[in-house]
Amino acid sequence: MNDVITVGMADFKTAVAPILLLTAGLGSCIGICVHDPILKVGGMAHIMLPTANGSLGGNPAKYADTALELLVRDIMSMGASKSRLRAKMAGGAQMFSFPGKPPVLKIGDRNSEAVEQELKKHGIPLLVADVGGSFGRTIHFNVGTGDLHIRTINHGEKVV
Repeated sequence: MNDVITVGMADFKTAVAPILLLTAGLGSCIGICVHDPILKVGGMAHIMLPTANGSLGGNPAKYADTALELLVRDIMSMGASKSRLRAKMAGGAQMFSFPGKPPVLKIGDRNSEAVEQELKKHGIPLLVADVGGSFGRTIHFNVGTGDLHIRTINHGEKVV
């Protein structure tokens, strides 16, 4: 049985195999997982908003631009090679909609786009994106295998 480390909202954690990283309650938030498959190290961030917009102070793990920067830096400090890093993400749902009204703020879409932009900036390929919809997700990321287990309410489970 693998040990499990929980990643809270606006939080990130790194680990070495055979650890599992878990985050629950992904609605419009994004769970981004970055992994070096050779060294078997990686991490997960639970991102709430697309950009820090230059806000000083506060929690940098809350935003796509600053959280991914921290996550990659920590994984690299564990000996990972940037050229081997791979990413998978889930979340980015539109949790609130009202009949006859346009989607409010589209935070989920904006979060997904921001994470994709940051990955491109870092040169990290995005292998899987299970995003969108109107349902929440809970994810487990196996740092050893790179498998991302996605559990949804009323939409089943899958491993990608």
